[in-house]
Amino acid sequence: MAKAMKGVTLFADWEPRPDFKLGSKDIEKKQTYLGSKVWRNPHIEIVEHSIPEPGPGEVLIEVKACGICGSDVHMAQPDEEGYILYPGLTGFPCILGHELAGVVVKADEKAFDKRTNQPFKGGEFVCAEEMMWCGECKPCADGYPNHCERLNEIGFNVNGAFAKYIVLPAKLLWNLESLKKRYKGDDIFLAGSLVEPTSVAYNAVIERGGGIRPGDNVVICGGGPVGIAACAILKRNGAARVILSEPQPERAELGKKLGADYVINPIKEDFVQRVLELTDGMGANLYLEATGLPTVVYPQIEKAIWEGKTVNSTVVVVARADAKMPVTGEVLQVRRARIIGAQGHSGHGTFFRVIECMGDGMDMTPMITKKITLDEVPENIISLRTDRKECKITCLI
Repeated sequence: MAKAMKGVTLFADWEPRPDFKLGSKDIEKKQTYLGSKVWRNPHIEIVEHSIPEPGPGEVLIEVKACGICGSDVHMAQPDEEGYILYPGLTGFPCILGHELAGVVVKADEKAFDKRTNQPFKGGEFVCAEEMMWCGECKPCADGYPNHCERLNEIGFNVNGAFAKYIVLPAKLLWNLESLKKRYKGDDIFLAGSLVEPTSVAYNAVIERGGGIRPGDNVVICGGGPVGIAACAILKRNGAARVILSEPQPERAELGKKLGADYVINPIKEDFVQRVLELTDGMGANLYLEATGLPTVVYPQIEKAIWEGKTVNSTVVVVARADAKMPVTGEVLQVRRARIIGAQGHSGHGTFFRVIECMGDGMDMTPMITKKITLDEVPENIISLRTDRKECKITCLI
């Protein structure tokens, strides 16, 4: 096996904004939990890296497929002052990519496959959680690994999967055996690479949002991969009406294909009026903010809650944005509504359940609208800043 490999690597300069203060979890000139306040002048290069070796409890994976996430785009996208748009945990330089599926090459003898409860032998098809939780801090011990106090993230501050190989702790891996019943060849890995973003949607609407009861109405704001995945999950969960708010025609059609009953174009139509028309004046039980534009979208959601007849609505905020939401407490009080934040996808059996749903026919692969090579990743990350016709661009390696 070769000793070096190409990796799509993001570089940026450590130039904190004047109001930035180093936090307790930040490491000077290395990583921060407030990326958009520190990193400037991002640029992507394909450079050589050493092929990593698995340590205790770790697995070497040959990456077969890896999707481009919106966070990859926003980490590499500067604002008007040159700072990256992504507001969260980041440490550069770093190989990007965290929506991965691949084949186990070799593993430490203490690296166990959760499906068999035996050590990995090599040859298993796997996908991975992106959030590298420690399992020892209080949030982890309390059952909240998405909020780990010692969190690292694949492709954010730890080298990711836009490369031939990656080494990961076995505890983050999930066997894709169930997908072999429905997919063949590269399609197994393409489907496997969608487990991570689909699990983000599952965590948002089922785990954090509390799910729905059959017959409930839901409104999904934003037809990106997480929003589209939420349409599929909630329709499968028994929603009476899944309403997707999305202006881009290609994404709107994709939403209808994967579970949306109705699509609202919020640029051409009155969002609140259409939600109330489509639900006979009831409004929705669950609203998902998946646009990253909360200052624009939330006031409309709030108005729909206020004017609709449904009480106890839940608003789940899943999109990351460095912006304050304008919230009217009176609406939450009178309508018994609540706002929930959702981060990550780990814990609560989410990955296993998503894989089982996909193996049982919840086909997410139509979300992949373009397949590319490793060399084409940088230009496509940049093109996604403005190109909203594509939903998920996935690299086959």
